[in-house]
Amino acid sequence: MGRYVVLLGPPGAGKGTQADRLASRLGVPRISTGDMLREAVAADTPLGRDVQAVMARGDLVGDGTMIAVVGKRLGRPDAATGFVLDGFPRTIVQADALDRLIGGRHVHVLELVVPEEELVRRVAGRRVCRPCGTTAAAHDARCGRCGGELVQRDDDGAQVVRDRLAVYRRDTAPLVEHYRTRPGFRRIDGARSPGDVSASLMETVTEGVS
Repeated sequence: MGRYVVLLGPPGAGKGTQADRLASRLGVPRISTGDMLREAVAADTPLGRDVQAVMARGDLVGDGTMIAVVGKRLGRPDAATGFVLDGFPRTIVQADALDRLIGGRHVHVLELVVPEEELVRRVAGRRVCRPCGTTAAAHDARCGRCGGELVQRDDDGAQVVRDRLAVYRRDTAPLVEHYRTRPGFRRIDGARSPGDVSASLMETVTEGVS
């Protein structure tokens, strides 16, 4: 039985960490649109050049671009029996496109809920590994995965974080209303410890499965 999961939540809610853990436990790929776009920027691809300025401002990349990127990724064999989507959909247009891409399969839509001040604190204090992209805390000296240099992302400054949260409320939060009445929708308290959040997510996705 396939497992198709969408994680919703504002910047700093822990989507990346939780998507990694959930995908590993379910045996499906984690598909992060943010990672794909940042890799495109770092590699100076045509896509990367198109989206670099948009991402630096904290704005959302256009629907058409994101639908094309995700559609191509979901066409790979490893996503045929499930995935955990982190960063898509972010608009109603993208949500409708996802329904078409997966042909009406049942999707678990899980919203991570965290107070705004906690979000700003988390995001402004986090670092990412320059070589491999792993997220780490500001107090870490080197990446725990590859030993690489840790840097702050351009879009993780405190003011940009607040701008990104405003964009989230305007463009992405309406997805909660879009998905609220669907059987697979759940709200998860993301302000708890990562382990507690992971346990809730896994329990929700596998409930009713023997």
